[in-house]
Amino acid sequence: MVDLKSQYDKIKDTVNTSIQEVLDTNAYINGPQVHQFQKNLEEYLGVKHVIPCANGTDALQIAMMGLDLKPGDEVITADFTFAATVEVIALLQLTPVLVDVDLVNMNISIERIKRAITPKTKAIVPVHLFGRAANMEAIIAIAKENNLYVIEDNAQAIGANCKFSDGTKKKAGTIGHVGATSFFPSKNLGCYGDGGAIFTNDDALAHKIRGIVNHGMYERYHHDVVGVNSRLDSIQAAVLNAKLPLLNDYNEARRNAATKYNQALSINKNIVVPEFDSNGDDHVFHQYVIRITNGKRDGLLAHLQSKNIPCAIYYPIPLHSQKAYLDARYKEEDFLVTNKLVEEVIALPMHTELDDEQIKFITDSVLEYLK
Repeated sequence: MVDLKSQYDKIKDTVNTSIQEVLDTNAYINGPQVHQFQKNLEEYLGVKHVIPCANGTDALQIAMMGLDLKPGDEVITADFTFAATVEVIALLQLTPVLVDVDLVNMNISIERIKRAITPKTKAIVPVHLFGRAANMEAIIAIAKENNLYVIEDNAQAIGANCKFSDGTKKKAGTIGHVGATSFFPSKNLGCYGDGGAIFTNDDALAHKIRGIVNHGMYERYHHDVVGVNSRLDSIQAAVLNAKLPLLNDYNEARRNAATKYNQALSINKNIVVPEFDSNGDDHVFHQYVIRITNGKRDGLLAHLQSKNIPCAIYYPIPLHSQKAYLDARYKEEDFLVTNKLVEEVIALPMHTELDDEQIKFITDSVLEYLK
């Protein structure tokens, strides 16, 4: 699904030099590369505080810990996403409230958020799924009206812009009270191991989170808050420093590939391609996901696999049906869109190194099966 080898080959000198600096200084934890990456990412995102951590799941959990949410508090999030989003809610003994998503953009449904709010609701966690920014203007309005926190899961959409009705833009992950992202190798901005970060414009919250990521310490052996051990190591920061200046180019390459996919595949009435403005920047295509509406999705999956074309189903089982998160409150009629997506979606290869020949082979193979 990704071609990290070809991507590395183009930047290997810069990456190798950055890693060698870490090896030369022996500053493997919280070294100068980590602090430099923090500053570089703050500048790129236009956010006051970036707090690096060990992975994207930790980033979500620490963000919630920083807000002092209490056991039993309800947190609304999307049913159609990766399990990490609901996993951390449950780990903190909060109450996950899963809601349906929008059929077109596959992000959390604004109307379903409104219906799910109760006196126990304390936070909303929108997921910028597959690289497309959620409707943050509407989500922020709902949060303000109901005095709720907004925690952005930005693991799949680093670099995407959220557009507002007044014409302004802000980077996904920087709009709510706090945002979280992942630097897993396959992400648009990925390191060569695990990594993550938390974003906020709130000075007091940033201070608390900096303690949480480091065992609750601000001064060595003085534990002021309950914390965890979650630090971005210096070698991963060195890789990210080498790749961050190229992130906009990487995202543009993904949008260009998506445009070519759309042009080729939209001729088939049984394929629903993702809607996006090819000149816009609210979608950075962490994944390129189409819907197959004639019941042949699983057959297409097998057909592509027989041709050694990487493909995947994100996500085959909705969260409300997962054994770990079953709840009597959930009714199938409340998840009609999610259940439909589960039966129809398929992701095709999407990465910065896709060329026209590869895209043609992939799209020809899809159309061949669905003709």
